[in-house]
Formats: sequence, C-alpha cells, structure tokens
Amino acid sequence: MTRKQKRLAVIAGGVGFITAAVLLILFAFGQSVAYFYMPGDLAKTPVGPGTRIRLGGLVAEGSIKRGNGTTVTFAVTDGKSSVPVTYTGILPDLFREGQGVVTEGAFPQAGGLFVADTVLAKHDEKYMPKEVADRLKKDGVWKEEEPAK
Repeated sequence: MTRKQKRLAVIAGGVGFITAAVLLILFAFGQSVAYFYMPGDLAKTPVGPGTRIRLGGLVAEGSIKRGNGTTVTFAVTDGKSSVPVTYTGILPDLFREGQGVVTEGAFPQAGGLFVADTVLAKHDEKYMPKEVADRLKKDGVWKEEEPAK
C-alpha cells in the first residue's frame, strides 16, 4: 500500500467514524424531543397515539379530582379548549387550579385522556412557564400583572 492509499484509508475511516457518531447523536435527540402544544393546538392538529409531547396551559377551575393513591385527574386549558390529564405521582407543592402548568407525556389513544409522567408547576407568585405565558398572552387569555408602585 502506498502512502497516498494509507492516507486516504485513514481519512475515510475518520469520516466514517464521525458520520456514525453524528447519526447516533441525532437518533438520541430524536428519541427525547417533546414538542410543546396548547389545548387549542391539539384541537386543530391532533397528535398520534404514543407521540410524546409537552402540554401546557392553566389548570382548569374545578377540574382537580383525586383518585386512588397518588393518581390525580385534572384539565389543562388555554381559555378556548381544554384537555383532560391524568397523572400518577406526587404533584408539585404549588400545583393548584388557575395556575400555569406544563405536563409531559402522551395520548395512549387518539383524542382521549392525556397521560402525563411529568408535571411542572410555577415556582413562585409571579412565575409562569415562558412557553405557556407567551402563548396565553398571544391568545389574549393571560395578562401580566403591573409592577407594584
């Protein structure tokens, strides 16, 4: 094998290694991506069963129902439509009706109950998850409080 052939073999091997690494990274990211939706978005564009998404909005008034053990059912709303959600686990301390929430999970069946495996709630009096606040402001449902004078 000549020097030129050896050099080309090393370059080809390096390019092959880098290509394989990039493909593995893209595959790993593809498995963990969860797109963000509001209840109104789901009414317009349904999501297929088993597709992992983030569902955000406000916890609907009067919708929290405690089940057996740590199972809780509630509705997430954006003021226009709402989506029923079930979650089994310990809810964040600040989880309550009328407050911002982002849930992560999937619909086991098309158009049915959203099964969440993660529930994120606001962490102080003034906080609203950015993606939820932006969408609610855009839709005119949520208005930011004016600072105290």
